[in-house]
Amino acid sequence: MPTFSRSIELDVPRAVAWAWHLRPGALARLTPPFESSEILDSGGVGDGARVTVRAALLPGIDSLWSMEHFDVAPPDHFRDRMLRGPFETWEHFHGFAELGPDRTRATDTITWALPFGALGALADGMVRARLDRLFTYRHATLAADLAEHARAESRTLRVAITGASGLLGRQLAPFLTTGGHQVTSLVRGTPKSGEVRWDPRGRWDARALEGYDAVIHLAGEGIADGRWSAARKARIRSSRVEGTASLVSALAELARPPKALIGASAMGIYGDRGDEELTEGSTTGSDFLAEVARGWEAAAEPLRRVGTRVVHLRFGVLLSPAGGALAKMLPPILAGIGGRLGSGGQWMSWLALDDAIYLVHRAILDERYQGPLNAATPTPYTNALFTKALGRIVRRPTFIPVPAFALKALFGEMASGTILASQRLVPARLQEFGFEWRYPALEGALRHLLGRS
Repeated sequence: MPTFSRSIELDVPRAVAWAWHLRPGALARLTPPFESSEILDSGGVGDGARVTVRAALLPGIDSLWSMEHFDVAPPDHFRDRMLRGPFETWEHFHGFAELGPDRTRATDTITWALPFGALGALADGMVRARLDRLFTYRHATLAADLAEHARAESRTLRVAITGASGLLGRQLAPFLTTGGHQVTSLVRGTPKSGEVRWDPRGRWDARALEGYDAVIHLAGEGIADGRWSAARKARIRSSRVEGTASLVSALAELARPPKALIGASAMGIYGDRGDEELTEGSTTGSDFLAEVARGWEAAAEPLRRVGTRVVHLRFGVLLSPAGGALAKMLPPILAGIGGRLGSGGQWMSWLALDDAIYLVHRAILDERYQGPLNAATPTPYTNALFTKALGRIVRRPTFIPVPAFALKALFGEMASGTILASQRLVPARLQEFGFEWRYPALEGALRHLLGRS
């Protein structure tokens, strides 16, 4: 049978690498954003434990995979085999070899057989190429996550997250749980295990969060999801400003409020500023988005007054093909009909999703992180250059521009406030703190996120 094998050397003890793989969230962290996959059920790693995943077999064609773990021999290895899926057979060996007290070799070996005999075997090359992309991503993420977790120095954190189902939250929560931390999701509906109900429009009982290390506030109406009608603008303002006020009010009443509140603000607070370099000390803008961002940052002030460290992460464009701006830009470019937006001269300050995760982690651990922080790389790109780089990486032309008047006709005020707005962020305070970006260069970030390494 055909075999694929890939190893990576990790700067952690074998027991640490083993424990990471057994914790909730490991599979989510190892699932690339360029794969259209959804984890439906995961029973952990143990003999007989099962995992069910819906994954794209081909573009537009989904396949249901059911896998079973077996031969679990801690901390040496475990295996899993396909019970249901598109292959005749599929077996995955996960091995962990001790190279020294603080060094481990992790090895993934997969053997498979496609259905239809010799005819199916013609696709073995495609399978091998897809596995190469998959494990290039998985091993890079594993090594970086383990290195970032080492910063916690074995501390066990208690963290609550609003908006855990959003683009950042969907990966932040698994990152934290793989580090052995306790993560509580704040939800508006009926809470399940590991969740607490909160009400962004009114009073609610926050006593379950007494003494938490941090609350990460990511919830809010999508800003660039459609035209800014009067009703939509009201929902954006309410969810961001009133939602933050509700959260802060409940937390401030606790006898032991959280040590830190880390909120997702936005670079839109600066307004449309052309080529001006914007640090955390720059003046804010006067448009709708700037007014809303000022309001939701100000709404956290009562919590700061009771001694909680408050951090406002003024995020640039978060890069992931699983959602946000990049997910919207990709389809027309992949179809060969993409190009710059408007003049293309507007600055796009950006941050790879994993760097956003690591930034939140540092903000929990490091007391220097407080107040507004420009959450972006030191290397912003104009929209024209960003589009050209993206086209080069996916090997598509990008010569069909979208005129500004067309974007304004389609999206109205939202186009002027987001798509066509220019914000050239300088992350001055992160540079002062010595924050090291995993992906400071756009090409490296896009190749990793799109599996084009």
